[in-house]
Amino acid sequence: MRVLLPFLALYRRHGGRIALGMLLAIVTLLASIGLLSLSGWFLAGSALAGTAGLYTFNYMLPAAGVRGAAITRTAGRWAERVVSHDATFRVLQQLRIDIFTKILPLSPGVIAGFRQAELLNRLVADVDTLDHLYLRVLSPLLSALVVSLVVTLGLCALDVRLALTLGAMMLAVLVVFPPLFYHAGKSIGRDLTRLRAAYRLHLVTWLQGNAELTVYGAAGDYRRQLDETERHWQRRQQRQAGLAALSQALLILLTGLAVTLLLWLAADDVGGAWIALVVFTTLASFEALGPVAGAFQHLGQVMASAVRITDIIRREPAVTFPTDGPQAADSAALSADNIRFTYPGQKQPALNGLSLHIAHGEHVAILGHTGSGKSTLLQLFTRAWDPQAGEIRLNGQGLSQWSEPALRSMMAVVPQRVHVFSATLRDNLLLGAPAADDTKLRTMLEHMGLEKLLGSEGLDAWLGEGGRQLSGGEQRRLGIARALLHDAPLLLLDEPTEGLDAATERHILALLQQLGRQKTLVIITHRLQGLELMDRIYVMDQGNFTEQGTHGELMESRGRYYHYHRPEEVYTE
Repeated sequence: MRVLLPFLALYRRHGGRIALGMLLAIVTLLASIGLLSLSGWFLAGSALAGTAGLYTFNYMLPAAGVRGAAITRTAGRWAERVVSHDATFRVLQQLRIDIFTKILPLSPGVIAGFRQAELLNRLVADVDTLDHLYLRVLSPLLSALVVSLVVTLGLCALDVRLALTLGAMMLAVLVVFPPLFYHAGKSIGRDLTRLRAAYRLHLVTWLQGNAELTVYGAAGDYRRQLDETERHWQRRQQRQAGLAALSQALLILLTGLAVTLLLWLAADDVGGAWIALVVFTTLASFEALGPVAGAFQHLGQVMASAVRITDIIRREPAVTFPTDGPQAADSAALSADNIRFTYPGQKQPALNGLSLHIAHGEHVAILGHTGSGKSTLLQLFTRAWDPQAGEIRLNGQGLSQWSEPALRSMMAVVPQRVHVFSATLRDNLLLGAPAADDTKLRTMLEHMGLEKLLGSEGLDAWLGEGGRQLSGGEQRRLGIARALLHDAPLLLLDEPTEGLDAATERHILALLQQLGRQKTLVIITHRLQGLELMDRIYVMDQGNFTEQGTHGELMESRGRYYHYHRPEEVYTE
């Protein structure tokens, strides 16, 4: 139960709406009980009064009470649903924000150990499951408890023994049923959460890797594993449904026993039409306990989801930022001294004693084959990771001394995979410069050769899901446009011309030279096009630099860089 305490604390932020929702639920239940009880008494009293009661029996007051209870129940149920669901959605919204805020600093150092589908399942499905805590557990239990007390006190006006008997039986249900069905459904809830996650993970993997699975003839086997997981999941769902049916069956049985007992007692104590009131009050009161009977069988599933979420949000980030530090500047000089870095769980270092010094305004290319450590170096520059040895400095200050806002304002990054958000073209560009006007955005699109994206809708054109799909080259150029709009003194680009044709590649590189003339530019690449424009080229292999110099110097040295340009010549170190 302790695992739920941090999540229960979120309800205090919306305590007013939650309290109002519970109050409306109580009013609705009491109106339902009053409607059925008063109706039963009214019908019985009318029958007993007969024709002779036309002038002696008060038909108007009970009829008005029935109508008032019916209106109150209808309006109360509508208002309770609106308020309760509004409160639940607000709590879930805050919960998602809080969890995402705690997960974001874990990237990529900690969450790299989670598969993407598994992480998404925890962030979406497990968070959604937590809404059961209020709607299916807390609200029904507290409402039923208050209703039981009110009904008991109200019935005391008629007969104390009947009131205490009904109150004791209702209290027994509230005391026995929740722990009984919590323990009965705890393991089922854990299994449902685990199997749901496993099924979604297998399904995403199957869809993403379907082409490879089909080519190698493994699609059938993988599909059978998916079907087997689904069968286990369905069996546990059937078990939970059976448990819910058992709880309702037991409640119906107890309702019948309670009605029989109170009918027998009322025959001696009250008599007349009041017997009908006691019977219908008992029926309506036990009907109000219906949601409580099976509520706690969902608690096991809620707790399992809470454990899975807590497992992520309680992890410590691999990189932390100070609140104060150097201030952002208009220039950027970058240096690294004897950097060593090894990924967790790996034996081979990704960077091994690497050093470099880049002056402000210098344009540098880091060239190397796949796996040489280029992208790892870029991640260290952006503090996605920290090196295990050595230090990286920006303007003479260690990166660990910079606050995150100041560091992010100093650099613009184009990663290998540029993400296009499901939003307008304008929104996708404003990520780089929130204050930029439409003229500046259009100009940048024209520089990037993306003016055709404007079309008839202009900057309001929708991209991503449900909108225009961009090619890999268009995504890359959109990412470069964002980086240039950010107007930071340090530009870090990872394979910026990947997926572009030769003419567009030359145009983009020339544009980077032009627009980045007063900026420090670092390009990570394995392509040779345009490197002659760079002030310095570093050739990288096995986590270190094997050569460095200008294009002309490296060509004259006839080393690795020279043989990249002359592959027909045999190269030996």
